[in-house]
Amino acid sequence: MSPLVRLAGLLIRLYQRLAPPLMRGACRYAPSCSEYAREALERHGLRRGLALAVRRLARCHPLGARGYDPVPRS
Repeated sequence: MSPLVRLAGLLIRLYQRLAPPLMRGACRYAPSCSEYAREALERHGLRRGLALAVRRLARCHPLGARGYDPVPRS
């Protein structure tokens, strides 16, 4: 795993721990958007993982869908 992917994962973990309590559990999808981003970075590397995370965040809005949305395997 590259140092940039490790740093991004660390920043996501920090966000998960420090996010305001009102935001926890409010994600429309499972796994949460931050967990999805962390898993996408670990599984696909910085470039593709970041692209997947940005697409997921773009789908997360009041008029969007909800439910189970896992990180793609390939």
